[in-house]
Amino acid sequence: MNIAVISVTRQGRHISQALVSHLPEHSCKRFCFHKHIDEQAEAFEEIGTLTASLFRQYDALIFICACGIAVRAIAPFLRSKLTDPAVLVMNDSGAFVIPILSGHIGGANTLAQAIAERMDAVPVITTATDAAGVFSPDTFAAANDLLLLDTRAAKAVASAALDGETIGLYTDFPCENIPAGLSTFENCRTGICITTDTTKKPFPVTLTLVPANIVLGLGCKRGISAAVIARQVARGLAHAGIAPERVCAAATIDRKANDPGLVEFCQRAKLPLCACTVGSLTAQKGQFTGSDFVLSTVGVDNVCERSAVLCSGGGRIVLPKFAGNGVTVAAAEKPVKIDFARRQKP
Repeated sequence: MNIAVISVTRQGRHISQALVSHLPEHSCKRFCFHKHIDEQAEAFEEIGTLTASLFRQYDALIFICACGIAVRAIAPFLRSKLTDPAVLVMNDSGAFVIPILSGHIGGANTLAQAIAERMDAVPVITTATDAAGVFSPDTFAAANDLLLLDTRAAKAVASAALDGETIGLYTDFPCENIPAGLSTFENCRTGICITTDTTKKPFPVTLTLVPANIVLGLGCKRGISAAVIARQVARGLAHAGIAPERVCAAATIDRKANDPGLVEFCQRAKLPLCACTVGSLTAQKGQFTGSDFVLSTVGVDNVCERSAVLCSGGGRIVLPKFAGNGVTVAAAEKPVKIDFARRQKP
């Protein structure tokens, strides 16, 4: 996660330093009020202006201050639980950590629990399903890389779970550790449907969850811009009928992994870029669209399809080589296995 840590007091600055040291697996940047700054942090003068510049850039914002200050700072920028970043608050002593926004989908609750464990703080989790210890569709979806398409249906399912109703389960994918509150047999009023076919509605109130399991395979000529790559990717996905939100990663040959256009495209799309060696691509088994020109240029007959399959763990090609404007795009579908016991990574 890309995390912004914001402090307003001298003591808060010390807490922010300790906090960042306890989150080495994340990319953290510290912002301190200009009167209480150090060499490792960036100064700010007005917290509302700072929040405006950070809110859509970071996966999580951690405020070290009073809750009221944080709430007023983020209020003008709130849009949706599907898109808003995780927001947490820690007090100046570091005794409490409170997720106040995007607790489930954004991962604020999981991050708060991790921080609490590492800094000997108390996590203050206020979401109803967590407090009651019942099934949370938001948390389940986030942990299993499933796209939650209907927030109203999600609220209805969570409410039914809190009321003790049995929740229906329909799935096109193998599942394990199904909790007691869910049933694949009963005729339920509310239920979740794990599928890529969004027209399926097996329950009167159906929450559709779609796997985000598409890996792009990319190849491009030297000097192609991120904008051109993005347009060709959009055309390819539309051609295959794949929702862009389902894309979870991109892949290419290692000699192209530092290409400025590809790097910028992946950064803008927030996609990890998998770099594949010629040997690993050549060894990948399957039926691919070969090219003698590509073979003579990079040493393997196909980059986009082979890299997509390789980095999807041997997944099925759902978009064969789609070329245009100096860019080749392919896509493969990662195998999906749903685990209700899986938890979000902090």
